[in-house]
Amino acid sequence: MEPEIARIDDWPARSRSTELGRSDERRRYEDLRELLPNVANPTPLVRVRRVLPDGCAPLYLKLEWLNPFGSIKDRAAAYLLRGLEDSGRLDGKELVEPSSGNTGIALAALAALAGRKLTVTIPDGVPDEKKLLLRMLGAEVWPTPDDLCPVDHPKDGAIALARSLAESGGGERYVMPNQYQNPDNVKAHYETTGPEIWHQTEGRVGAFIAGFGTCGTLTGVGRYLKERNPEIRIIAVEPQKGHRLPGLKNFQEAKQPEILDWDVIDEVVPIDDEPAYEMTKRLFREQALIVGPSTGAVVEAAARVEGEIEGVAVGVSPDSGLKYLSYFRELLGDEGTPRL
Repeated sequence: MEPEIARIDDWPARSRSTELGRSDERRRYEDLRELLPNVANPTPLVRVRRVLPDGCAPLYLKLEWLNPFGSIKDRAAAYLLRGLEDSGRLDGKELVEPSSGNTGIALAALAALAGRKLTVTIPDGVPDEKKLLLRMLGAEVWPTPDDLCPVDHPKDGAIALARSLAESGGGERYVMPNQYQNPDNVKAHYETTGPEIWHQTEGRVGAFIAGFGTCGTLTGVGRYLKERNPEIRIIAVEPQKGHRLPGLKNFQEAKQPEILDWDVIDEVVPIDDEPAYEMTKRLFREQALIVGPSTGAVVEAAARVEGEIEGVAVGVSPDSGLKYLSYFRELLGDEGTPRL
């Protein structure tokens, strides 16, 4: 005879009438925004071993794709929106922002939770997976050709279009968070990512490695870590011209973000697409890390850093490889053909 299953009516009255509420101990939350990281609730560090040559400093990747909306840009997006709200600039307006995908996705998720409208201008070459995620979250997506921009900055078409929309009609309809110029982007990483890394490594971090993008991460983390120990090396990764590493920028074809602080950068490592994608494939197969290609570029840069690093190296893993499946299909070629 099967045991009788208790009916809901039999539960204690307080179970029926009282909301559970947030509990960090039980990992229970009332809103996805409560999952945004901080020193008490950091994204994890995971050691990378098999893909690095002998003699490299120990490398840990900070897995930012475990943020609630899937990338390191969750941090910046939350700070950007909070700053607009606190200043009153967001009152009665819609959001517009250029993005290679991740900032747009984080803004779209936060806008959905707040009941706000968002338009994202996005480069044509961004993976379809990211464009689909943006539309699923309710954002209006405007794919943008590079040739909208002046010749001296041929990769900034999406930025130019977003600014044009923000300025249209006297600026009455849209407000642009402007991740490339807004100091709140830097503040997000100075107040969260940097302190998390310092705490997680017990102050033994000797180098920090991240790609040139909006440069909020490099500047914010770099400032924080340099204040704790000026000997920590801040290493920037720059892709080749015409690259296919979404989220990263080559400054021969894109304007340097105004928030970039060169004073905290100790070294720039150029990385081409081919070794970045090859390292990404190795991270999948040898470390079971399902990461995006910019992570491959960061790890490849870690393998090439000159000179001895005192302590451990920490690299940023900005997002998941699940956003790049169409790119990886091309990478694998015949190898990716299903075999029955």
